Amino acid sequence: MQARVKWVEGLTFLGESASGHQVLMDGNSGDKAPSPMEMVLMAAGSCSAIDVVSILQKGRYSVTNCEVTLTSERREEPPRMFTRINLHFIVTGPDLKDSAVARAVDLSAEKYCSVALMLGKAADITHSYEVIAG
Repeated sequence: MQARVKWVEGLTFLGESASGHQVLMDGNSGDKAPSPMEMVLMAAGSCSAIDVVSILQKGRYSVTNCEVTLTSERREEPPRMFTRINLHFIVTGPDLKDSAVARAVDLSAEKYCSVALMLGKAADITHSYEVIAG
């Protein structure tokens, strides 16, 4: 896997993936775009959400919505790494079983989500969920 990051101006940078997708990042506390650490947090949420939806769909469950709310804590002094991250899943679908969502979240957390598993080497990562019928 390869990527490129190019300076735009000030502390704003444009990242480009090998697949040609671009994303703007800003080191000025996210003035113009998400900061790199915000991108890392969102990457953990999206990676894990992809797992959860995929696992549920493979289990023949209909998922109509999946949202991950991420909360985190960081060190006060540099390097300002994450020390704690919670991924809270809100999964919506008709006839979704609590046990199926719990299993999907657990599988993502313990086996599949490479971003969260990597971050777990440096931070305490927890997962929670709720199921909404609909």
